[in-house]
Amino acid sequence: MKSFLKASLVASVLAGSVTVANAQDVTIRIHHFMSQKAPLHSKFLMPFADRVAEASAGRIRVEVFDSMSLGGRPVDLYDQAADGAVEAVLTLPSYSTGRFNESEVFELPFLMQDTVATSKAFYDLIESQLQDGEFEDTKILAGWVHGPGIIHSKEPISRKEDLAGQELRGPTRLVTELLTELGATPVGMPLPQIPENLSKGVISGALLPWEVTPSIKLAELVGNHTEMSGDRSLYTAAFVLAMNWDAYEGMPDDLRAILDAETGKALSAMAGQVMLDADEFGRKVAEKNNHITLDETEVARWIEASQPIYDRWVERASEKGFDGQSAIDQAKALIASNQ
Repeated sequence: MKSFLKASLVASVLAGSVTVANAQDVTIRIHHFMSQKAPLHSKFLMPFADRVAEASAGRIRVEVFDSMSLGGRPVDLYDQAADGAVEAVLTLPSYSTGRFNESEVFELPFLMQDTVATSKAFYDLIESQLQDGEFEDTKILAGWVHGPGIIHSKEPISRKEDLAGQELRGPTRLVTELLTELGATPVGMPLPQIPENLSKGVISGALLPWEVTPSIKLAELVGNHTEMSGDRSLYTAAFVLAMNWDAYEGMPDDLRAILDAETGKALSAMAGQVMLDADEFGRKVAEKNNHITLDETEVARWIEASQPIYDRWVERASEKGFDGQSAIDQAKALIASNQ
């Protein structure tokens, strides 16, 4: 009888030890809006999950949920992380118009130069200023931008005047303003609706980075692609990988240290490189189409036409309580320091 009780006690202790050990393991669910084929899913999040698992000897498990499979809309993602509905999300702050005003500086037209350098600059600003500011409700694990925005159109656009009468899909508030200043008619719509609306003639083109075009077979729907010369980018959009604070701070110290080592500026640079590499594939898919590169003189005309957007942004910044011109100067300096 004593032997049985002793054996039972040992078993209980061992079981308790296993429970304690398992309690120290961490699962991080990352929710996002893209498909499994998207580069940020397959080339960024999945390799990130593998690296974290390897670095933690399997004690941190990262599970990635694509295509809003855990529910809600893309605009809900940031709050899903903030509220703890999931441990982390990948999203664009610009989905919440008027909420993340300081980070929007990197989305101003023609400001981005070099996708990776701008991604590093964005994370620098997050770390030094935005984490304790407009992103205070979550722990930002990485921040980056996509590659240069391109005009993909049915008709060739080789000068500013060619935009007159063009109805073009614009992805962000600032791009919508830019299209208006350039003489086009901006149309807002979700990415999946672009092919149908191009086919029906509702729009005559769309502004997108190259990386996303293969997923909607855009090269089969338009025959022209207009880019800027030099290092200029018509526009870009900012992304963040945001984590719930309770989930982050509730991790054991050693695992949190591992997560910290696998995130931050290096991960932000990696995401920017993934976007840049995916641009090359998108461009290759459309290599038989008509590719137009605006020369420096024409680009200067577009930049001049975009000045009212900067003026309004500075005014809005003042209304939100920060110095917009200083924010622009700071963003440019951070990009230059990371090149």
